[in-house]
Amino acid sequence: MELRVGGRFRLGRKIGSGSFGDIYLGQNIVTQEEVAIKLECVKTKHPQLHIESRLYKLMSGGVGIPQVKWCGYEGEYNVMVMELLGPSLEDLFNFCSRKFTLKTVLLLADQMLSRIEYIHSKDFIHRDIKPDNFLMGLGKKGNLVYIIDFGLAKKYRCSRTHAHIPYRENKNLTGTARYASVNTHLGIGLFMIPFAISHLFCSLVALLCHFYFFDAAHKFMLRRFLSIPQCDCILFQKS
Repeated sequence: MELRVGGRFRLGRKIGSGSFGDIYLGQNIVTQEEVAIKLECVKTKHPQLHIESRLYKLMSGGVGIPQVKWCGYEGEYNVMVMELLGPSLEDLFNFCSRKFTLKTVLLLADQMLSRIEYIHSKDFIHRDIKPDNFLMGLGKKGNLVYIIDFGLAKKYRCSRTHAHIPYRENKNLTGTARYASVNTHLGIGLFMIPFAISHLFCSLVALLCHFYFFDAAHKFMLRRFLSIPQCDCILFQKS
């Protein structure tokens, strides 16, 4: 039996997972266009998909922001239908034997930083910056880097005054540990731009050097780094 969502999208095979849902290949039965369909059980304790879809719409029009084609619910699932994209940077990294050249990393970094900067201009931070959440486009947009998965995104400043929302301490880890900033591991809330940039830095180091700051083998380096008094000035500024 053929499964459809939104009356015009055919549901196909599973192609991935996001922060709060599974992603399937789909097709518009009218135009034959292939799409990505994200499903989230309506009974989930903390539904996020409709919130995420609103953020995509808020970000719409920005370079490297995928288009949302339909959002609603179907049976037991909240549904978001999106523009289909290509492989993630993590996929490409694996395809290239887990090593990119410096030139490749710099070209990617330029686009990745632009995507993060655009999100920040809309008063939000992503909170899960990692190679898995940057995807390449398809066809004529094959060289364009997209950013996806706003399931953990949060507002960091007032839209009217641009005053920063105070960060909170003793927070549980948000995002992915191996790409998280030092402050995130220390339980300081992700409400400041430097924290987001440090997530990007960790991602770029991983792509270039195959080095994860918070792999078990490297935790001793973090402890030694934190023992240096000057680190307080660099990493833990509170304004």
